[in-house]
Amino acid sequence: MEPSANYFHMKDVGARTKVSEKRLAGKVAVITGGARGIGAATAKVFAQNGAHVIVADILDDLGAALADSIGGRYIHCDVAKETDVESAVDLAIRWKGQLDIMFNNAGVSGPTGGSITSLDMGQVQYLLSVNVLGMLHGTKYAARAMIRAQNRGSIICTSSSAGIMGGLGSHAYTLSKEAINGFVRSSACELGVHGIRVNSISPHGVPTEMLVSAYRKFVGKADMKAEDVGKLVGERGSLLRGRAGAVEDVAMAALFLASEEAGFITAHNLVLDGGYTSANSAMSFIYQ
Repeated sequence: MEPSANYFHMKDVGARTKVSEKRLAGKVAVITGGARGIGAATAKVFAQNGAHVIVADILDDLGAALADSIGGRYIHCDVAKETDVESAVDLAIRWKGQLDIMFNNAGVSGPTGGSITSLDMGQVQYLLSVNVLGMLHGTKYAARAMIRAQNRGSIICTSSSAGIMGGLGSHAYTLSKEAINGFVRSSACELGVHGIRVNSISPHGVPTEMLVSAYRKFVGKADMKAEDVGKLVGERGSLLRGRAGAVEDVAMAALFLASEEAGFITAHNLVLDGGYTSANSAMSFIYQ
């Protein structure tokens, strides 16, 4: 017997109701690099969905103002310093008695270009201390807290399309982002037995301050704005012609991975690239 029209109507109503609920109600989250850009957008979305959010950053004024606006907490945190990250996780425990979500989002672009034959290794080491060791520090202390509390949990790391496709970032930046993807997989293998999910998100062409600054340098336009970068990405770096990514897109992806809706997803890299790294539309005329 075929399902009735009422059956489909009830399923539709149920789906809308589920999505409209606060998906992180009562959860406690730490977001590194949370003062601006992707981190700030995610902090707002998490708070709107019922989470208690700790904004961890080195941008004290921005971070404190954001935390106050969402009813969260702010802590100064240089992720390259292991003790700073440990303190951010400890704040979550002192404040709410638990940690459910760790979003390892802090990162730097480092040297924006240059030949591998002339890399400044001091700059490379600094980049790796933030992008790779910072993510490792966050995972280490979040996992400790989650295992101790036996509350499962979700650890999310910000990677990049540069970590899965060559030619989208400098050598050092590409190295750091691919390292994140590998570590996510290995840590998911260990932590899965505790019910802890570990995933990464790889944005592409999202016009954050970091990307806009890089475009200003290479295009030679000091007055270039985020919308200008978004337009270029939408035209040349997306299968969804005219559509570039936004920080809100990444925030919604993080919300999904942090929520129980992604309860059976781990060791996964969620790529937000408008299809750019999966297919080439240069020969789309063959479909005419």
